Amino acid sequence: MAEFPSKAKVVIIGLGGIVGASIAHHLIERGWDDIVGIDKSGIPTDIGSTAHASDFCYTTSHDFLSCWTTLYSIDFYEKMGHYARIGGLEVARVGDDGRMDEIKRKVASAKAFGTRARLIDPAGIKEKFPLIEAHMVQGGLWDPDAGLVVPRSQTVAGKLVDKAEATGKLKAFANTPAKSLIIENGRIKGVVTSRGTIHADYVVVCAGIWGRLIAEMAGEDLPIMPVDHPLTFFGPYTEFAGTGKEIGWPLMRDQGNSAYMRDTGDPKTTEGGQIEWGYYEETNPRLCHPRDLLEKDQARLSPSQRDLDMEQILEPLERAIELTPILGELGYNESHSFNGLLQVTSDGGPSVGESQKVRGLWYCVAIWVKDGPGFGKLVADWMTDGRTAIDHARIDYSRFYPHQFDEKLIEGRCGEAACKIYNPAVHPREPYATGRNIRRSPFYEREKELGGYFMELGGWERAHGYAANEHLLEKYGNRVPVRENEWDNRHFWRVSNAEHLAMSEDCGIVNLSHFAMFDVEGPDHVELMEWVCAAKIGGDANIGKGIYTHFLDDEGMVRADLTVIRMADRCRVVDGADAGPRDYHYLRRVAQDKGFDVTITDVTEKFVTIGIWGPNARATLQKVVENPDGLAPENFPFAAIKPIRIGGKDVTAFRISYVGEQGWELHMRYEDGLAVWDALRSTGVMPFGVETYANSRRMEKSLRLQNADLLTEYNLLEADLARPKVKEADFRGKAKHTEYRARESQPAMLCTLIMTENVDSRGVARYPVGSMPVMDPATGETLVDELGRLSFTTSAAYGPTVGKNIALAYIPREYAQEGRKLTVEYFDERFPVEIVAVGYKSIYDPENLKPRS
Repeated sequence: MAEFPSKAKVVIIGLGGIVGASIAHHLIERGWDDIVGIDKSGIPTDIGSTAHASDFCYTTSHDFLSCWTTLYSIDFYEKMGHYARIGGLEVARVGDDGRMDEIKRKVASAKAFGTRARLIDPAGIKEKFPLIEAHMVQGGLWDPDAGLVVPRSQTVAGKLVDKAEATGKLKAFANTPAKSLIIENGRIKGVVTSRGTIHADYVVVCAGIWGRLIAEMAGEDLPIMPVDHPLTFFGPYTEFAGTGKEIGWPLMRDQGNSAYMRDTGDPKTTEGGQIEWGYYEETNPRLCHPRDLLEKDQARLSPSQRDLDMEQILEPLERAIELTPILGELGYNESHSFNGLLQVTSDGGPSVGESQKVRGLWYCVAIWVKDGPGFGKLVADWMTDGRTAIDHARIDYSRFYPHQFDEKLIEGRCGEAACKIYNPAVHPREPYATGRNIRRSPFYEREKELGGYFMELGGWERAHGYAANEHLLEKYGNRVPVRENEWDNRHFWRVSNAEHLAMSEDCGIVNLSHFAMFDVEGPDHVELMEWVCAAKIGGDANIGKGIYTHFLDDEGMVRADLTVIRMADRCRVVDGADAGPRDYHYLRRVAQDKGFDVTITDVTEKFVTIGIWGPNARATLQKVVENPDGLAPENFPFAAIKPIRIGGKDVTAFRISYVGEQGWELHMRYEDGLAVWDALRSTGVMPFGVETYANSRRMEKSLRLQNADLLTEYNLLEADLARPKVKEADFRGKAKHTEYRARESQPAMLCTLIMTENVDSRGVARYPVGSMPVMDPATGETLVDELGRLSFTTSAAYGPTVGKNIALAYIPREYAQEGRKLTVEYFDERFPVEIVAVGYKSIYDPENLKPRS
């Protein structure tokens, strides 16, 4: 073993797992050297999750990033000669129509996100997997690219480390736990280990289930929890004796029973001669905090393996035997069976990216084997380029608010996530039951009295509609369809669409207190905002204005969509609730890296916002302001910001709209909010839920949503949000943005689609939620642009004004023409759609109260 170094450029904590080894490999590919990897166990790990993982890979997911990392990883494993592309099945039992619907939804997601999963009938299932009782299944999914990392992902991790060491760019040290981190002035400076101290510029934490313990060394936390995964073995099973195969039959998922099974191949192979059956507990999952993990010399099996209680699995095992009787015919290998600890997260996404508190400290935690090399690639690119080719918003560690690190919240939400690992079909709008009522607006009690239907975002309780407004359905009921399909109607309240229509005839107020806000002040505050924003921020003419703008990355791609309120002494950033923390930390890092003298303060909980919109918004607001004439159009132009007083309270009025109707955002201090709300309500104005603001109205107006329609895979011109001219001042991404503007046309354009027919084969009208593939009706193939980007709906909602389902999607330029007929797929049904707008073009004109035909 090499002499233990005193310094390095990068230290990887947890090198022995598939994630740490993959990051080391990809950093070296990107030109990094002087890397030291340490692990508290052997290398490859003999105690981490990689040491006992089932090692299979499926490409089925409703998330593009997850599909991308899995496809990349499969290709990576296969090129190394360590992947058996045996295929995988998912089955739906007879009578479990919900599971069959979920399988159909997975096939549509496969077409949207570039995988090859397809439906398969019971006969096809039996042919591929003879161990199953075909009469018990109604159908399923076949994933031809699913398979097994062979002989183990542990083997791959070892090979990657050996290869990296052979280059001389990595030094690896097993049985070397990290004891503490060295942090100076908010930057990582090194790691104290059991062998000595290593000074380093970067530290990457890939410690798996121990990751939270490393984060504690930096004074922060990771919202993840290890959970028991019962893993059992039956045998001997000699079907593939003498074949040398690591696996013979395809993988088989019985997710309606929250279980899977596979054979382990030839008895002479690593795990051979058995049937492996795994289960995920749907009720009372057994979580543990990493601080309660045993050390290697204390654990009977391993710190990441716990003893299995047969009571945990008895009922689901009996159901499994009904479907695959061989489990009851073979002997149960009790000594080989165990609970393997894996990680669940509080919001379904791993924690990846730079620390919120310590520059140069990076995390890559809560990654499954199927995604390991893919995340190695993402982290290496991110550390090298400051960006990734695939939008990483949903996995960025910066996405978390401080309240989301509360231990009780983490435990509660991880517990919910653990119950949903395998069986439930998680709805795109699925709310959490735990971690609620953390952030409430000052008018929350008023909204409760109105019968608010609350959902949560960023910790804020947001009413999507109000029971008190359901009388509107008497007036608008013929324009507000009843959603017969339960999935389409789940977590949706019909009154929201009636509120949408009522706003167009009068006006309404909307609680927007969920907005994230942060103040940028100090000598260089304008210079910082000029650098990060594509729109012009500087100049005296912008003082007193709200400026809608975007942050671009170095490749000129969209990474943020927000408003900057230019004040005399500061800039206030008004941002979306889900994007706010990420943009806040981004600004702080840019200011540090560029040496700007600024202070950036999160003021989200100090201010609240009420939107007032509709044709009567001005007249209504004039009833309660102290200077009604100040609201006249000639005195208050669009995008202007002016101080007004309502109910004796100071309010900042911003004339802007995200709903297609004229009106204002009213910003005020939290403690003044209730008085302003009550003053507005005294006029008789009706409160409307956030559903009409965030979904149906903005869709009719063709307005875009960050982290949905605006992604770092696409540039500002493809989103059709570029300014008419490029500002003179330099800004991040300007060179690339200018290059894209010089193109004759863009590779794709964000288009607005309407569903021209929405009745399915059963005669039920459908109202899609989630992503759908956009396909050429002539070929049935998903559209792909010249850069290889697939077309899928980024947003979808029903538009009550136009009386149609609306969707946004990036469409390749050769297809992007108004009137073009395309199709989308939703639950194995094809529906015709038509492009009604190429780029940013409203399909509803509120001035004329008419939808565009």
